[in-house]
Amino acid sequence: MPNHHLPFLDLKRQYRQIKHEVLAAMEQVLEEAAFYGGKYPEAFEEKFARHCQTGFAVAVNSGTSALHLAMLTLDIGRGDEVIVPANSFIATAWAASYTGATPVFADCTADTWQLDASQIEANITPRTKAIVGVHLYGQPCDVDAIKAIADRHNLYFIEDSAQAHGAEYEGRRVGGLGEMACFSFYPGKNLGTYGAGGGITTNNEAYARRLRSLRNHGSTEKYYHDEIGFSSQMGGLEAAVLGVKLNYLEAWNARRREIAKYYLQNIQNPAIRMQHQPDFAESVHHLFVITTENRDGLMKYLNGNGVFPGIHYPVPCHLQKAYAHLNHKKGDFPNAEYLSDHCLSLPMYAELTDEEVTYVAGLINKF
Repeated sequence: MPNHHLPFLDLKRQYRQIKHEVLAAMEQVLEEAAFYGGKYPEAFEEKFARHCQTGFAVAVNSGTSALHLAMLTLDIGRGDEVIVPANSFIATAWAASYTGATPVFADCTADTWQLDASQIEANITPRTKAIVGVHLYGQPCDVDAIKAIADRHNLYFIEDSAQAHGAEYEGRRVGGLGEMACFSFYPGKNLGTYGAGGGITTNNEAYARRLRSLRNHGSTEKYYHDEIGFSSQMGGLEAAVLGVKLNYLEAWNARRREIAKYYLQNIQNPAIRMQHQPDFAESVHHLFVITTENRDGLMKYLNGNGVFPGIHYPVPCHLQKAYAHLNHKKGDFPNAEYLSDHCLSLPMYAELTDEEVTYVAGLINKF
């Protein structure tokens, strides 16, 4: 079937499915000229807090801003340290750096590819203020193990839920498991807007209040500024799109789980490894990542057969040029480095047909 052209993600298919609803919602915003902050982001915040089973949600302009403002709300700053996984999107580390704190990297496990709780304590110093657990690829990290360490050392636990909208840990939705949880609504996410967006969920009213002020120039009353703030509000159009898409999120996540289950059960090639799914985690499979010794060969073979996987992420955080000043070298975090060198993200989106999923699995088995 080389007439297939299967990209790693196809947002056009999703748009065609919800086009009329999205355009109607956007038109309402345009008619009211409600472009920045205000009622549309507020309506989405209420709806998203309910979805995450949290007391509060605060909408901002990106997942990166969400992480940054969460750190500031916890008074993390110059001289502090924040423990983050070495394998994550770089924004997880940026958030600490933006406040003047130092990201302290820790390795992942060899099988779940999540932050390895056993590697955390060796990295704790008197300057450590928080641990960020990333629910990587849509799969919750080992929250209880990480929180036990955080509690023992009196540290904050922050969830980086940028890839995990609707995922569950021990039957509870991610979003309310730590001090705060940070979400991205980047277009390709399970819940993505058209443009950019992010959000923070929490059960702490004081945090929610401060987050709302920080995103709005440090202000709760127009032209009166209580602290140095930011221009990080969500736009009305982005919020209206998210309000429509949130109605579909559970069905889309259910379909992703079906696809993942097919891949997990039917990819039988001994040269391929897949992310281990622990019992405590109900993933929403934002990404379906595999590893193989011959990544370039597999990539070339799949491309030749009309399948175009992605790579998340080719360079681990600690080896990025931006963090050269931390003096990390290859070999410091072997599991994260192995993943970077050998991972491939297979096509994964709710609109894939059964035939396409079967085709991808069959190709990989023949490699």
